Parts: sequence; C-alpha cells; structure tokens
Amino acid sequence: MLNRPAGRTPGRRLRRGVLALTTALSLGLLAACGGSDSSSATGATNSGKGSGGSFPVTMKNAWGTTEVEKKPVKVATLSDGDTSIALALGVVPVISPDVEDGAKLPAYKQRALDKLGVDKLTMYDDTDGTAYEDIAAAAPDVILGVNTWEMDKDYDKLTPIAPVVTFTDKKQADTMTWQERLETAARALGLEAEAKKVIAATEKVTADAAAAHPEFKGRTYTYAVVHPEQISFMSYAEQDPGVFEQLGFTKTDKAKNYAPDKNGVSLENVDQLDADVLLVSYPFGDRGVLSPEELEKNKLFRSLGAVKNGHFVVVPWENMLASALAYPDALSAPWVVEELTPLLAKAAAGA
Repeated sequence: MLNRPAGRTPGRRLRRGVLALTTALSLGLLAACGGSDSSSATGATNSGKGSGGSFPVTMKNAWGTTEVEKKPVKVATLSDGDTSIALALGVVPVISPDVEDGAKLPAYKQRALDKLGVDKLTMYDDTDGTAYEDIAAAAPDVILGVNTWEMDKDYDKLTPIAPVVTFTDKKQADTMTWQERLETAARALGLEAEAKKVIAATEKVTADAAAAHPEFKGRTYTYAVVHPEQISFMSYAEQDPGVFEQLGFTKTDKAKNYAPDKNGVSLENVDQLDADVLLVSYPFGDRGVLSPEELEKNKLFRSLGAVKNGHFVVVPWENMLASALAYPDALSAPWVVEELTPLLAKAAAGA
C-alpha cells in the first residue's frame, strides 16, 4: 500500500496518511503481512563480497547512485516510516522528523524506544518540510528516505550531506511493501540478517493469531473509511491480500465493484458495505462526510445484516490503529495484528 506517513487527527501524520487512502494505488494497508522479492524492486547491489553487511555497498535509485563506503553508525531519517525502519533494526536515528508534533507516541513506537533504552528521539520540526540544516548538523553517515514522498525536491539537497538511501523508481513511493522498504534500508546499514528476523517475527505473530481464531477462516469482510468527501470502500478487489486475509478473511463479492480510483460509496448504496464482518473507521471524526452518529443512525446502514447481528465494529483512530492499518511499517505491522485481532474476534462473534 501506500506505506506512508499517517497518524492522528488533528496532525500531519493522519491528515497525510488517511487522505492518501482515497487515492491509494496499491493499499499497502492490507499488505501488512505480505512478502515480496525486493531484490528487483530496490535495484540494490553489494560491491563487496558476500551479502551480510559487506561494504562498500552500491545502490541505484531513481535519481542516481548511492555509495555507502562503510557500515553506517549515525543514521538520519526523513519520515515516520523511515524512523520505524531504523528502530525495528535496532538503530536509534541521530535525527528524525517530529511527526507527532509533541503529542504522545503511538504504543508501538514507545515500545521500541523502551526496548532500546531510549527516553526520546532527537527530532527536527518538519512543519515546512525537510530541515536540511538540522540534518546536516547531525552529521549522519547515511540518510534513510525509503518512506518519503518528498524525494524529488529533497534528493539534490541531501546528497551533499550524506548518502541517501531511497527507491529505484519514483512510483515505488506508493507501491513498495513495508518488507521491501525494510530490506532496502537493511542493505545500506549492513543489517540484512536483522531485517529477516523482523519479517519472520511479524509473520509468526500473524500466523499465531490466525491459528488462535479458526472462526475467521472463509468469512467475508468489508473495511470502509469515512473521509471528508466520501465513504471509501477500502477492501476493493485489486487491493493486495494483507492482514485481514492473512488472518483468514476473504473479500465480499461486492469488492469487484470497486477499485483504487473508484471506491466511493453513496448513502443510497451503503448496502454495498454488508459482509460477514464490517469494519468502519472515522479518522476525521466529525469532519468526515458523515459523523459516526449520523452513519450509525442511518436506517439503511442499520438494516445491514452485519450491523443488525452485531458483526460491525469501529476501528479506532485515537490509538493510531486506523493510521497504522493504512500505512504498515516494520515497527507497526505486528502491533496492528495484536490490536486488530480482538476487534475482529468481537465482530465475528456478533451480538
């Protein structure tokens, strides 16, 4: 999916992330647990011998070539997703963007900091974009930008500071899975073995959750998000299988009626949302096209089988779950499974 910055309301992280859901090109949201062969996607090559942290490393990207001469020690990050990658690999960035704007950290990030014995991160104010001077002052050995949409304007300004690790094709800003982004960064940092452990750990969390809930298998689901301009049918046919389907659910037959660029559901057609399990998120609160109260009091909505029989659940945005679903990364993916599974179990059980 669009593995991009997303977060709370109000705040940059949620505004960026959930807004992008309406224009999602591959909805990495639900590709949270999918694997991929990233070697062709990243275009990274290792000019040293072997693959386990040999240096120098040469990595092609959409703007040129990155040369990492020796194993980096000081790492700067350009987005929340890049910070998550570093933390998941056990690396504390020397500087990162302040995407929370001083608010409480999401649970998965705080858990990572606690594990690494770090009280807080050194951050720059990214209200006006990337703070080049702050990054330069931190004197990083490498800059991670595999989770950013700003590389077109950032690349030439960042390369004089340190080697920039990013994607090989501009389209990959939207299409790379979190696993591919993690593996790309890991090659540059000489932490490929650690990346494999992170991916395997998430796969185990997901497999264990699915095994613990056989009632999920084969049941249909719909996931809808109430945006300012429309109700969006997010579990459309072209959406990559991911966390819901890894847990055993399947798309409804109505999913074929929707696509990334055709996912609006009108109130007159709200019956399109019906499924064995229905999940809705209101990341914009009362600023959505409908407030939670308005939608849930709507007669047609209340007539849906999922709603009448208690198979309807709201995915919260306050704790960042809706955001992390939209933009899974190496740090949030297992936490998403942990938080989502009880909600799905409740919806599956019904009233």
